[in-house]
Amino acid sequence: MLTFTFVMPQPVRRAAVAGTWYSDLPDILARDIDRYCARVDRRVSGDVAAVIAPHAGLMYSGPVAAYAYQQLVGRSYEVAVVVGPSHYVGFEGVAVFPEGAFETPFGTLMVSEGDAAAILAATPVVRDCRAAHRREHSLEMQLPFLQRVIPGTPIVPLIMGHQTRETVLGLAAGLATALQSRRALLVASSDLSHYHDARQAAKLDRVVVDAIEQFDPEALDRALGKYPDHACGGGPIIAVMRAARALGAADSRVLAYADSGDVSGDKSAVVGYVAAVLGTFSGNCLPGRSEATR
Repeated sequence: MLTFTFVMPQPVRRAAVAGTWYSDLPDILARDIDRYCARVDRRVSGDVAAVIAPHAGLMYSGPVAAYAYQQLVGRSYEVAVVVGPSHYVGFEGVAVFPEGAFETPFGTLMVSEGDAAAILAATPVVRDCRAAHRREHSLEMQLPFLQRVIPGTPIVPLIMGHQTRETVLGLAAGLATALQSRRALLVASSDLSHYHDARQAAKLDRVVVDAIEQFDPEALDRALGKYPDHACGGGPIIAVMRAARALGAADSRVLAYADSGDVSGDKSAVVGYVAAVLGTFSGNCLPGRSEATR
């Protein structure tokens, strides 16, 4: 007697901004990412536990993001946990896409179901809410870089809704608990200030950059409490910094800072971008600007 097993198809989150925010042609996308990474002239020595990278259109923030992602070349991880802010859906807590895959022009990135389940079990602030991921670009803009520099690494995609202190601390604690025995990369996706002139933007962004340089998530928490517009993904940055520290990271390096006017030529209303890495490093690596946009 024949028996049949019905297997439900795995959900695939389709790319939302391919063809607009970045090329939907894999050869062109690879060329763009490789070109930005080739300009990076700094490399940290030691263990990289986390990166902080922007999420604007690739032509604007890609040259900065490359500074963070180039540090991952030659390294390997069991999972990459990517945390970004929600731009389109308002909700409490953090939304995980717990199974299946995410599509990009390079193919699909598999979701690490085991790690997603462990994070869900570790903190009540994370819940299964796939709808929050449908249009969101803050994670999507990180995925082609991950596929290019650490190909084959599964992901856990997390979207943070209202960036309350309870949510940020709950996520940080949950990540530290769930990932303590894993070789995990944490990714915080965030742009900085929006639509100020370049001089004012640099002043506002300096607050975030200084807190990252000093590996001081508490200082960043206080600053964002007074002025949330310092960064659209300030909550993800704080959560990743706290989780990375709990998992053993001791050092932070800011690698590049720039703003959208460096590409557009319009300095009257810019968006700020920063690239940084967290881990355990040796030697110094000073923050840069011109290298990211030349």
